[in-house]
Amino acid sequence: MEYRLKTPVPEDEIRRLKAGDLVYVSGTIVTARDEAHLKALELHERGEALPVDLRGVGIFHCGPIMRNVDGEWRVVAAGPTTSARMEIFEDRFIEAFRPAVIIGKGGMGERTAKACAEHGCVYGAFTGGAALLAARGIKRVRDVFWLEELGMPECLWIYEVEDFGPMIVTIDTHGSNLTEDVKRRIMANKREVLAALGG
Repeated sequence: MEYRLKTPVPEDEIRRLKAGDLVYVSGTIVTARDEAHLKALELHERGEALPVDLRGVGIFHCGPIMRNVDGEWRVVAAGPTTSARMEIFEDRFIEAFRPAVIIGKGGMGERTAKACAEHGCVYGAFTGGAALLAARGIKRVRDVFWLEELGMPECLWIYEVEDFGPMIVTIDTHGSNLTEDVKRRIMANKREVLAALGG
């Protein structure tokens, strides 16, 4: 199935999605990599608010290339970062901030999948190497936070997007994780091949 989501995405809409569905997002997505996840969680633990509300939006694992033209930020390229780097943070991040869609490449693990099921979030795999395609879906840079502290690739860029995608849902709220399923099949095939070869 194909879905076009508008942020803030209601939880019941997210829970209708299933692994393998194709999704596009319009509205707000926020870039966040390792350092942004860590800083956001530290602020949350201290009871301090983030500069942007993440509930129902898309969180984009991305270190974009930006250019400032006459005082206005423009996106040069915005390809997805390998999401496995965020696995150690993502479950707590989802619980704390309740985003609707995590966007990245390479999939995520069991901790993230459990948090998605519990709190109503999905993981959308964006094609790696498609930085220019991603940039085309970004219509405007609404704001930026923590730029001086974290630097261009690690800070929070707040984008207004239109039909940002396509992304394939690989983790849904029903316990499916396509990336882990593929890994298990590969390992099973590997064991069969090794056994046939006498290994």
